[in-house]
Amino acid sequence: MDFLEMARSRYSVRDYKNRKVEPEKLEKILLAAHAAPTAANLQPVRLIVVQEEEGLKKIGKAANIYGAPLAVIVCAEHTKAWTRPFDHKKTVDIDASILTDHMMMEATELGLGSVWICYFKPDVIRQEFNLPDTLEPVNILAIGYAAGNPADPERHAVQRISLNELVRYENY
Repeated sequence: MDFLEMARSRYSVRDYKNRKVEPEKLEKILLAAHAAPTAANLQPVRLIVVQEEEGLKKIGKAANIYGAPLAVIVCAEHTKAWTRPFDHKKTVDIDASILTDHMMMEATELGLGSVWICYFKPDVIRQEFNLPDTLEPVNILAIGYAAGNPADPERHAVQRISLNELVRYENY
């Protein structure tokens, strides 16, 4: 499957089969994160892989992961982030997002479903997983085998703004 076909077939999965993700698939997902670029190659992102029942219950105190058998807590290390000198914008959220997207697309390539979760209680994640003060949980990627019917890959034609509305050339 080519990239555009894969991107169109990916959807947010909110119902998972009771089936573990194979270790070799998890490794490929993590290798995709490892290959992701970060600003100035500072690599300020840290990942916490959670797949054991106890850890999944801890996440459940902070977020709904829809019964996924695997979750990756994506964290940003603020002390390692690149900062744009003109306005002091830190790029940690961007870097964390790029890693998350790489993992999400690799999961899709492997026949797995995922959902990117930002609706969670960061203080609970911080406490339950003993995060240091410099590490911010940015999002959670739930991963597993999707239950139910997949979303229509052609849905973007009606669910997205038009390409003409999205894109401007040379000037806004």
